[in-house]
Amino acid sequence: MKVWSIEDSLKTYNIENWGLHYFGINTKGNLTVHPKQSSGPAIDMKVVIDDIVSRGIKLPALVRFQDILRHRVVTLNEAFKKAIEENGYKGRYQGVYPIKVNQLREVVEEILDAGMPYQHGLEAGSKAELLASIAMNTNPDSLILCNGYKDYSVIKTALQGLKLGKKVIIIVEKLSELTQMLKVAKEIGVRPLIGIRSKLQTRGSGKWESSGGDFAKFGLTTPEILQAIKTLKDEGMVDCVKLVHFHIGSQITDIRTIKDAAKEGSRVYCKLRKMGVDIEYMDVGGGLGVDYDGSRTSFNSSINYSLQEYVSDIVYTIQEVCAAEEVPEPNIVSESGRALVAHHSMLIINVFGSIEVGATPYQLEESADENDVVREMREVLSNVSPKNLLETYHDALQRKEEAFSMFKLGFLDLEDKAKVENLFWKTCLSVAKLTAGAKYVPEDLGNMVKHLSDQYLCNFSVFQSAPDHWAIQHLFPIAPLHRLNEEPSRHSTLVDITCDSDGKVDKFIDLKDVKDTLPLHTLNGQPYYLGMFLMGAYQDIMGDVHNLFGRVNEVHVFEDAEEPGGYYIEETITGHTVGGILSTIQYSPAELAKMVKLSIDAQVKSGALKPREGVDLLNDYEQRLNEYTYIDSSS
Repeated sequence: MKVWSIEDSLKTYNIENWGLHYFGINTKGNLTVHPKQSSGPAIDMKVVIDDIVSRGIKLPALVRFQDILRHRVVTLNEAFKKAIEENGYKGRYQGVYPIKVNQLREVVEEILDAGMPYQHGLEAGSKAELLASIAMNTNPDSLILCNGYKDYSVIKTALQGLKLGKKVIIIVEKLSELTQMLKVAKEIGVRPLIGIRSKLQTRGSGKWESSGGDFAKFGLTTPEILQAIKTLKDEGMVDCVKLVHFHIGSQITDIRTIKDAAKEGSRVYCKLRKMGVDIEYMDVGGGLGVDYDGSRTSFNSSINYSLQEYVSDIVYTIQEVCAAEEVPEPNIVSESGRALVAHHSMLIINVFGSIEVGATPYQLEESADENDVVREMREVLSNVSPKNLLETYHDALQRKEEAFSMFKLGFLDLEDKAKVENLFWKTCLSVAKLTAGAKYVPEDLGNMVKHLSDQYLCNFSVFQSAPDHWAIQHLFPIAPLHRLNEEPSRHSTLVDITCDSDGKVDKFIDLKDVKDTLPLHTLNGQPYYLGMFLMGAYQDIMGDVHNLFGRVNEVHVFEDAEEPGGYYIEETITGHTVGGILSTIQYSPAELAKMVKLSIDAQVKSGALKPREGVDLLNDYEQRLNEYTYIDSSS
């Protein structure tokens, strides 16, 4: 019999493909994190978890590896630098981070600090994001791009940013914004920096492909671009146009789409230059994807290109079109967000139980007086063989349905009904075991096997921590964080602790397709931890408060070879308490406690409670308001 190895776990969970060398497994069977990819030291996640728990930080918890964040920023900028040098490209690269992808202060600060040598800036799409960007971006040479629909207040804020010495470029999404921008600029006495967003005909690929094309939400059509340039020339302000921009969607899965968009966008830039518009920057938008499943395909959860291929194709395409049009090569701007932040955060989930199909706590012994349908079901189970699997399943299903009908009509007692159910599931499990590894499995049996998987009870909320999985069926890698030197013998789905049937994860990454179950280890009474990976893009900020499960505890980990374990915890951010999450929806914890006290006083006055009991009840209630919203499996 083959002994399970670490290499088997790496293959089972496809870690080497989606992990980009940031994750591995050590000889103890624990998952490791390599903040500087495989060339750097490894951090043992089981050691980190034990450290977190010993500090009294309850799970679930989001762990941020800030060094990965920094590494991603440097990697992107160095990739563009390399491509520019290799191609002899005349312009430079100047990226911006779209903070909508993750607006959390600690994330934005880390990106700006790592990007300081590269003049890496920010992109904002709302008033709040713009105000944050103007304050946070202290590098006068980096860009602040103002995207999205804009009212008077947004435009004035952006223009005031110029007075603060910030390089704020207002990107025109519709012609009415241009008219208002010119009016406000005159009011406050500044000449704006203007960008023109072109609505390309090229459409994206993947789940967000409808973001681009003729019916895209944002951008100017070709006639509108010409009108905008005419208006600016009439106002003597065409020299204020510094940037042309396009964006065809998030998570672009196919490199051909990226090249097509870059070619079309480059033509727009070149034609504007020939019209006398001295544009400095060409913004290729976002869309640089993340290979969530590691398949390196154009599937929705993957991408069929590498970072270096993306960068090289962008640089080469722009250069090729500019050479053909005989215009200067622009400085390149990209708005990559997902590719920068996805890898740096991991959700640690503790499993606190399981639901196994067919398991029964009640002993159902054979008896002489049991109903005929029970005896017939026993015969079906006893006759299972590789030659009659489909027939056996159909016979068992028929007996089960017959027993259900008899029970509804009052001809079957509760114990015999329980026996039939138990024997049915035993039959299904026996059939499923014999189908394992078969070259052909009939559709009925295949569907039956899917429903036999265990359900592992996990201490988290899908709606809070992985809203894209619930809302758009987005796939995230999930794997055990320890015991990876043991063979996983259970095939499971994950259910969260919300009171909602949608609170589950029943689709998992796979190289060839989408898996319905995840191989996991049998629970042995010891803590069992899972990691949900690549969670840094959108999930932190988009989570809701379904069932009032709020933000989880957060831990920031930094690599340090001189520290025990090769890391140190730089900061912890406490997740929501019960009282804290209630206060966000206008419940005052103090007022709630006061109302409960009135009820206690009434019970004491009536004699139903003793005064001491009333005091204890109120103390307990107030204590609960200060507790973590998630399950405390240690109690």
